[in-house]
Amino acid sequence: MKPLTEADIRSSFVNATPDELEQLPIPGLHEMLWDEREFLGWRDPQAARRGYIVSWIDDRPVGIVVRSAGGSLRPGIAAMCSFCHSPQPATQVRLFSAARAGESGRNGNTIGSYICEDLGCSMLIRTAPPHLNPPATIAMRGEALLQRVRNFTEDVSKTA
Repeated sequence: MKPLTEADIRSSFVNATPDELEQLPIPGLHEMLWDEREFLGWRDPQAARRGYIVSWIDDRPVGIVVRSAGGSLRPGIAAMCSFCHSPQPATQVRLFSAARAGESGRNGNTIGSYICEDLGCSMLIRTAPPHLNPPATIAMRGEALLQRVRNFTEDVSKTA
């Protein structure tokens, strides 16, 4: 992923309200390992159900605000993140919804997807032991992850 600045992030959101933008917490950008990310995803420490996803689409950053569902999947079963396609305990996957951009979103139109609760898909695709996860496999999984994030983001960005 190409590095992002705070200005890049703040100007990227397509479905944020003015209040959300004013209160937007910026993660520690100086700590980011940009080469090990397909997108930037983080949760809001002040609003437990709110999260943010920013990815590069057509050489510009596009951000979306997502909200997690109040409940979680039943413990003891497996679930799969729709972004990274990593199977994991159901308690680590959450339904997130995003208001669509523009008037449609202001009228309550949303879309949702099951995503890793911490929005850390980029790290998860890299956690298998190296002999099971060679660089070529990581690159392939990373490209597939990025495409699914782009598809979701582009769907949220549609105003009609």
